[in-house]
Amino acid sequence: MAVSQTDFTKALAVGRPPNVVKLFPNSKALIVSGKVIDRALMAKGKAMTIAANGRNNFIIRGALLAAQRANAAIIIEIARSEGGANAYCPVNYWNMAMQVDQAMNELGITVPVAIHADHYGIKKEADLDFAKVEIPTIFEAGITSIAIDASHLPDDKNLLTNLALTQLIPAWAGLETEIGEIKGDQGLSTPAEALFLIQGLNAHNIFPDWIALNNGTTHGIEDSGQGIQVALTTEVHARLAPYHISGAQHGTSGNSSDRLREIAAQTATTKANVATALQMISWGLQVNDYGNAILDTEGNFIKIKDAGVTEHMWREMVACAEANGWKKGNYKSLNLPFEPKLMGQPTAIRNRMIKRVEEFVYNLLVNVFNAQDSAPLGIKAILDKCSYDMGAKVDRLEDSAQWSGEKITRKAASLGGDKGPAGDFDD
Repeated sequence: MAVSQTDFTKALAVGRPPNVVKLFPNSKALIVSGKVIDRALMAKGKAMTIAANGRNNFIIRGALLAAQRANAAIIIEIARSEGGANAYCPVNYWNMAMQVDQAMNELGITVPVAIHADHYGIKKEADLDFAKVEIPTIFEAGITSIAIDASHLPDDKNLLTNLALTQLIPAWAGLETEIGEIKGDQGLSTPAEALFLIQGLNAHNIFPDWIALNNGTTHGIEDSGQGIQVALTTEVHARLAPYHISGAQHGTSGNSSDRLREIAAQTATTKANVATALQMISWGLQVNDYGNAILDTEGNFIKIKDAGVTEHMWREMVACAEANGWKKGNYKSLNLPFEPKLMGQPTAIRNRMIKRVEEFVYNLLVNVFNAQDSAPLGIKAILDKCSYDMGAKVDRLEDSAQWSGEKITRKAASLGGDKGPAGDFDD
């Protein structure tokens, strides 16, 4: 499926949101709303695309090159914990769009790409005032999609937080919401919880594009066989069918390719977050076929000779982690201090880091996610609307009078459910 130059030029003229046009007036990069990506994968059917967590510039470039090869619409994202005010990654909410736009123009990337602020986490009510100041700034910096994640709060507070913060989000932007913190097989999300959140938003004319669940997976390195519960995900999505909301699959790294194929084929998922795997692959660590790092007999990462970073640089990275007391899951904190050093490596080293990410992402897009040739469907969605704004997928179905603050609290109290253990479950 090829897109004519005429259609691409038309899509470029009308498909880029106003913030992107203002920032990059002369750009030839088709940076779009997250809604466009969701619509493209819905049109493809039984397919989802990667939301590649751009923890470093090499990941961004590799993911973009893979998307171009696969002719796939994709998302580049970073979470608040990774790229917010207290970032541990060099890529953040305020420079991600700039890095993606630059790379797309340099590399000749013509597929639609959304810039997603993942896991904009609200862990306590006091976070709201800060969020009300910060969220507008990330859209000023080129974000085109956001995930409001108040899943750490009780169900009523989650809904009320979404209602408060979505007022700050442009109507054209992609919107993700979440129930249930990602805690593995504990505190699993229920259809009732999901329905409560989506109905409450619908009653107030808020229509998310995606919902994320705690459906059995974890962030970071998946070290158990539990992984994504496909049947639970299918059940939740079926209950939400009248609201035409797609699924966002978190914690994809470490789940088997077969399980991810099932999620794409059997559920309404169109967005699959991949983070930790891409980081490990860019560094040149040994991973299994679905990106989970392989450890040696002493529990250490295995560096592949002449892959990713140099052996000398890897030793320096390991020494830095040990000096800071960073265990395997916290090697992610190496991204920020080592980005300048890695950018200063010879071209051949940088390119092999990028190529390794490209090959892994391409395989996911084509052989696991069924996302190939979704890019023309995104461009078609833009041309059909003749706009960057795809609009909502559903009308208001709920009575707003039944979803006042007081009634929300009463409804939430009747949900019950097991939220799992308390604690700080990082994004």
